[in-house]
Amino acid sequence: MSVLPIHPAKRETSDDRRSEIAAAARALIVEKGVEGLRTRDIAERVGINVATLHYHVPTKEALIELVADSLRDAFIQQTIDRPRAHLSAAERMDLEFVDLREIVLERAEIMLVFSELMERGRRDERIAEAILPMKRRWREILAGILTEGVADGVYRPDLDPEAFASIMIASFIGFCRNPQKSGATLDRMVAELQRAIRNPALRPANDLSKMVESPRHRGDMAPLE
Repeated sequence: MSVLPIHPAKRETSDDRRSEIAAAARALIVEKGVEGLRTRDIAERVGINVATLHYHVPTKEALIELVADSLRDAFIQQTIDRPRAHLSAAERMDLEFVDLREIVLERAEIMLVFSELMERGRRDERIAEAILPMKRRWREILAGILTEGVADGVYRPDLDPEAFASIMIASFIGFCRNPQKSGATLDRMVAELQRAIRNPALRPANDLSKMVESPRHRGDMAPLE
């Protein structure tokens, strides 16, 4: 009689468990807001007891920090999947819109949680400390691309990069909070944003954000810090 070899079950790592906790917390924030975030509900969704949850995230502050880190990791992964350091400013901006489409249509909870934490951060200093550095870094990236685009002559010479970066972020977050959002409506919003920054003296170039499938490769983009 032949006996099949017995392989030990794969043990779940601490990182795996923390990822599950972050995912459950994000889902609850979307459903109930930060105010409705309860450790017992998170533990139940992950399938662990509260003591185990507290082992990984001993305080609510640690839980919010874990959620914020998971959002940052999602944004960083997009720059890994679609490397852009070698691209022009206009091409990098096109990929920002590609990233937005992916988040909105495939992982809407990412921006919804980001928005919720931003709103709650106005009243809670601890949440602000976890989420505001990410927003500042995002604004810096967008403003940097816009500044380079103005210097390249592809964007309006009178464009204010800092102000328009804030407009873009507000537009992205506001769109994600719209319960009636759709791919078609997103395309219209992106078209208006692109029209607002484009140098009217130039003919439109190829637009990566209108590609149905954007190429995904491993790359050398510096992580979002």
